[in-house]
Order: sequence, then structure tokens, then C-alpha cells
Amino acid sequence: MNEALPLLKLSAAMSGPSDSDHPRPDRRIEGNPRRDTWNRVDADLGGSRLYCGVWRCEPGHWRIEMDAGEHELFTVLAGRCRIHHPEGSFEEAGPGEALFIPAGFKGSFEVLEAVTKTYAIVAPASA
Repeated sequence: MNEALPLLKLSAAMSGPSDSDHPRPDRRIEGNPRRDTWNRVDADLGGSRLYCGVWRCEPGHWRIEMDAGEHELFTVLAGRCRIHHPEGSFEEAGPGEALFIPAGFKGSFEVLEAVTKTYAIVAPASA
């Protein structure tokens, strides 16, 4: 297990280079939004890993699939997004609101207005 993690402040105005990507073509529902990630924590939790940082994304919609044992909690700093359940319902979040995505969830992620969020993901160490 890692030494104690440093105290960390995340903000909507992240500096430095980001990792940028787009949803895989086979997962796209609408658009091809650019996604920028500033991952600031990658820590061993003894059998699982913790990832934390800031994520920004342009409007778009794509399918998501959480791995078994992979959980995410995120808080929207700016913009609006929806997590769609396969049966058609959804949860929407805007500034100051958080959503939890449980392990094994399959559905879709929709960015309604350009979103900036902080995230914490716990995943199996092999993921």
C-alpha cells in the first residue's frame, strides 16, 4: 500500500496538460465529444486502485459499462449531464450535485451542457 497520500485540491480551472480522447466509435450515440482528464491520484489501496481528478467534456452521448468492482462518484462543477439506465430512466446532475455509478452498471452518459466534474473511481487493481 502507498505511503499517505498528499492533501489535494481540485478545481474547475485545472492547469497543465490533460489526457484527451473521444468515445470509441462503437459506443457513440450522438456526437464525438472531446474529453479532457487531469488524473491527479493513482493510488494502490491493496487489491484495488483509487483514481481522482478533474474531467471536462463537450456535449455528446455514448454508452458506458462499469467493470465488476469499479465504482465512481463524481460531482459536477459546471454544466449538466445525465446517466441513462438501460430501461429508459435517467439521473441528471448540475453544478454542486453528485452522482454515484455502481460497479457493473451498463447504460449511457450524456453531456447536455459542457461539463466539468471532479471524480473518484475505485477499481480492481487489475483493471
